[in-house]
Amino acid sequence: MTKRDYYEVLGVTRTASQEEIKRAYRQLALRYHPDRNPGNKESEERFKEAAEAYSVLGDQEKRVTYDRFGHDGLRGEGFTGFSGFDSSVFEEFEDILGSFFGFGDIFGTRDRRRRSYPQRGRDLALELEITLEEAAAGVEKEISLNRAEVCATCKGSGMQPGTRKTLCPTCQGRGQLRYQQGFFTVARTCSQCRGEGEIISTPCQECKGPGKTKQKKTLKIRIPPGVDDGSRLRLEGEGEPGDAGAVRGDLYVVIRVAKHGFFEREGNNLFCQILISYSQAALGALIEVPNLNSETEQVKIHPGTQSGEVYKLRGRGLKDLNSRRRGDLFLKVFVKTPVSLTKEEKELLRRLAELRGEELDKTDRSLIDKVKNIIH
Repeated sequence: MTKRDYYEVLGVTRTASQEEIKRAYRQLALRYHPDRNPGNKESEERFKEAAEAYSVLGDQEKRVTYDRFGHDGLRGEGFTGFSGFDSSVFEEFEDILGSFFGFGDIFGTRDRRRRSYPQRGRDLALELEITLEEAAAGVEKEISLNRAEVCATCKGSGMQPGTRKTLCPTCQGRGQLRYQQGFFTVARTCSQCRGEGEIISTPCQECKGPGKTKQKKTLKIRIPPGVDDGSRLRLEGEGEPGDAGAVRGDLYVVIRVAKHGFFEREGNNLFCQILISYSQAALGALIEVPNLNSETEQVKIHPGTQSGEVYKLRGRGLKDLNSRRRGDLFLKVFVKTPVSLTKEEKELLRRLAELRGEELDKTDRSLIDKVKNIIH
């Protein structure tokens, strides 16, 4: 029977890159794997054919020989097709085939327990609310959390002190269960011991087996000046403990800055609104406004200030987290109209209007003309 062209088998062109060849083989391996097509001889043959094609095209030297001499050239190198196929072609796809089908070994070429690595401890996260004043100046805070710690009784082993692990009765210590699937042998990780080959028969009475218990922990953290709402602080090694020999996880503190009653924040800048009297706006004045340091700032209001005018105080905002620069403070001025005037006050205002040539019952024509120009 004439062999099909390996490029045709994988569905790629002769100029395909190694990554494209690998990707094409992966798709075919998943599609025609016998475990997904039990008893289907055609799928089994297609699976074998794809594996043979990849064992050649996935090897740069064999690919060059195949491109020059075809199947005959491979026979000259001692390659006899699938019967001489190197099953290591599947090893790089163990993450795909193993996780997808639950296999740990293919073709029975290896007899080993599942590789296990100490797992890094779990990261933790919590939210902490602070005031705008605390965000501006920086503050030290004390936080409490419940987190897993290594069990003091069993020292993290999960076993009752004085006892040992016993041989897994399901896999007899091999960590795997083997069975025949089609034309090859498949090994599946033992679900009872999870590939370890041993089980805990006498769990620790304190932690009940996990080797960790929940404990309350209090920490002091320093919050730097300039943090904003949503800022995240990382406390290295303050998460939960890892497996034996593995590092602890980290603790992430998410900062929430509470709304302020007077100031609004945008980045490192502060904004606020202040009221001044009609006289202050007209004549000018030196007024005091509060800042975030519980002190006051003196601001000079120039004569003729209009309602809605903004004054800028440089460097009176918040410190930038990544530099020494500070934001600015913006004051928006509103003129407060006097109410409940006395008879004398009313007469004085009428006299002022007369002196300025103002008619109280007429609208300023410049305003009307401006609106007309906009409309037309």
